Amino acid sequence: MTKFCIIGNSVAAPRTEKEAPFAGWGQFLDGFLTPYFEVRNYARDALTARTYYNERFVSLLNLLAPGDVVAIDFGGVEQRIDKSGLYHGPRELKEYLYLYVAAIRGEGALPVLLTPCARCVFEPDGSVGETRDGYPQLVREVAAETGTPLLDLNAYTMAMLQELGPQRARQYYRWVDAGEHPNHPDGLIDASHFNEAGARHVARLVAMALDTTPGLPFGMVDREALVPTAGYPPVLPEFTVEAPEYALNAATRAGAGPVFAGPRPGQAVSGLQKFWGTADSGTSYMLFFSAGAYVGGTHVNGEGKWVWRRAVKWPAGDHLIQAVGLTAQGVSPPAGLAFTVLDHVEPPMVLGPKEGKLSGPRPRFSGTASRGVTRVVVRESGRLIADTAVQSDGTWKITHPHDWKPGTHDLEFVSVFSALHSAPTPYRLRVHGVPDGNWIKESTMSREPCSDKCDHLPFAGRW
Repeated sequence: MTKFCIIGNSVAAPRTEKEAPFAGWGQFLDGFLTPYFEVRNYARDALTARTYYNERFVSLLNLLAPGDVVAIDFGGVEQRIDKSGLYHGPRELKEYLYLYVAAIRGEGALPVLLTPCARCVFEPDGSVGETRDGYPQLVREVAAETGTPLLDLNAYTMAMLQELGPQRARQYYRWVDAGEHPNHPDGLIDASHFNEAGARHVARLVAMALDTTPGLPFGMVDREALVPTAGYPPVLPEFTVEAPEYALNAATRAGAGPVFAGPRPGQAVSGLQKFWGTADSGTSYMLFFSAGAYVGGTHVNGEGKWVWRRAVKWPAGDHLIQAVGLTAQGVSPPAGLAFTVLDHVEPPMVLGPKEGKLSGPRPRFSGTASRGVTRVVVRESGRLIADTAVQSDGTWKITHPHDWKPGTHDLEFVSVFSALHSAPTPYRLRVHGVPDGNWIKESTMSREPCSDKCDHLPFAGRW
């Protein structure tokens, strides 16, 4: 029997009933393949191209036989520049994909590259949001450069979302109101991972692509299984509320108004900010309004907790959201929350060491960042080598734990805010010290500076 192996992260990974409504598309793929192919799903949470290659890939290579197929599903979390342990610069991701392709072919197996699935995000004009920061294109480039079959899941799932629209799309994702699912009584908003219905649908998309992509084995897909057994899900209840503006303008009110627990009043947020809080006893549903217009709603659980987010991005600028609770006795007084949406962040300023001046081997970089920025990261040759938090006054500082070698080094400093990051601030560092090759240094270089347990950036060895 030919093996069909899946390597990647949580979007494809198998799930148990205890994790419902969480589901990975890889766990349903076997229902669309013929009995001649055995699906082996090695995708796991938070695995990146780097961690899988360094920690687990050798085990996969040792079990491959000629003719086996390996689906390589990386690129979905490697863009997370706000998560230093996950982030891969564009070149780093491509270099790892080259290594995967070459190694799999070296065992006589067939590599297949997959672009990451789209997130459940819509722009204000109704189009599907591009939230992968160009990383799907990197996968496409590697496929073209290496002649590897490509399953463009990003394009397929963006088309799926466009057909669903924001009124239906979240019913394919792990996105539930408070009180809606026993595993998440306080509600859960996850625009990246699928529920069972969504995972099955994406598995079908994968199988359809396998059936039509040149260069793949004949007879892999059970075409009869590709016929859908159900249509798209119905419109969500929040989009079927009748006369919602009545709740905002009603003359008679019952009980106390809802309370926003987050975000903070006046806080700078991203266009995908979620809101959460509590409501008066007996409140069953929350209605939300912006500029007097109804923008959505959510259920309230038995403890009065609620959580809500639009599938559509908020446009940049200042906003005031109003919330009204529905009870058996009537509608509550409205509660309001002001917030500011940022759709871009400015690059950080690097104030020290002064550019152009010589520094010792352990320079302390410092500077300032604009409103909303939470972290500043440092890159060298596209690789993230350090990151630091921005203080409440907008200042930041960082010292790399490894000494810099003498010479000139070109760096980039990037501001990070939520899923946004700035253009880089280029910076040239000049380091004074004993040059490589000099006896003074070589006479003491019999030991490595750090062991395999080193947790300094950039990541290179084993964990």
